[in-house]
Amino acid sequence: MCADKNHEKSGLLKSLLGNKCARCRRGAIYTSKNPYDLKNCLKMPDTCPVCGQQVEVEVGFYYGTGYVSYALSIAICVASFIAWWLFIGFSIYDNRIFWWLGVNAFILLVMQPLIMRWSRTIWMAFFVYYDENWYQGPPEGSGRANATFKNAI
Repeated sequence: MCADKNHEKSGLLKSLLGNKCARCRRGAIYTSKNPYDLKNCLKMPDTCPVCGQQVEVEVGFYYGTGYVSYALSIAICVASFIAWWLFIGFSIYDNRIFWWLGVNAFILLVMQPLIMRWSRTIWMAFFVYYDENWYQGPPEGSGRANATFKNAI
C-alpha cells in the first residue's frame, strides 16, 4: 500500500532513470533537474523532499559509484560498438575503427553528467530499499512527527 491512495507504484527502472529516491520512488534526489547545469548537476538535498530519507546515508557513501559508473560506461561502449558494427561495419582495410573510437569518446563525454547521476541513483538503490509503507504517520502517543524512529520509544 502506498502512502497516497491515488499513487501507483513507480517501476524501478523508471525511478532510476528519473533520479528518484530509492525508498519512495517519488522524490527527486537532485536539486537541479538539468544534468548539464554543471555547477549544480550533483547537488543533492540532505533528505528526500517526499519521504524524508537521508540522501547521503553515511559519510563517503558515494565513493562506490565509480564501479557503477565504470559498468555504465562499458555498457554504452559495447552498445555503440554493436550499433557501429551493424550499421557501418568494421574493416581492416580502412580507418572505421578509429572513427568509432572518436564517436564513442564523444558519446561518453556528452553522457558523463547523466552517467554520474545514474550511478549515484543506482548505488543508493543497492542499499536503500523500496518501502511501500514509507509513511506510517507519527508513532501513537509520542507526539513525534518523524516516522523514521517508529517504535523507538
